[in-house]
Amino acid sequence: MITTKQRGFLRGLANKLEPVVLIGKGQVTEEVVESVDQVLEKRELIKVKIQENAYLDTKETAQKIAALLDADIVQCIGSKFVLYRKSKTNSKNLI
Repeated sequence: MITTKQRGFLRGLANKLEPVVLIGKGQVTEEVVESVDQVLEKRELIKVKIQENAYLDTKETAQKIAALLDADIVQCIGSKFVLYRKSKTNSKNLI
C-alpha cells in the first residue's frame, strides 16, 4: 500500500508515460494480465489504456488487475490507468 504523498509523486512521474499495454475488446484475459505482470516487473510504474471498443469500466478493470498482481492503483483517468508495483528483481527505488 502506498501513501498519498507517494501516490502524488508517482502521478507526477506517470504524466510523461505513454500507455505500454492496450486492452481491447477481448476483455481482461490471462494473456493481458501476464503482459501487465511482465511490464510491471521491468518498469515498476506503467500506464494502461482501455480501447474504446472494449466497453470496460476503467476503475473496475484497474482494480481487478491490481488485485491479481498485488499492485497499487496510482490513478484512473478516462480510459487510462496507472499501476505501480515494486520489482522483485531489479528495483528502481521510485518511492
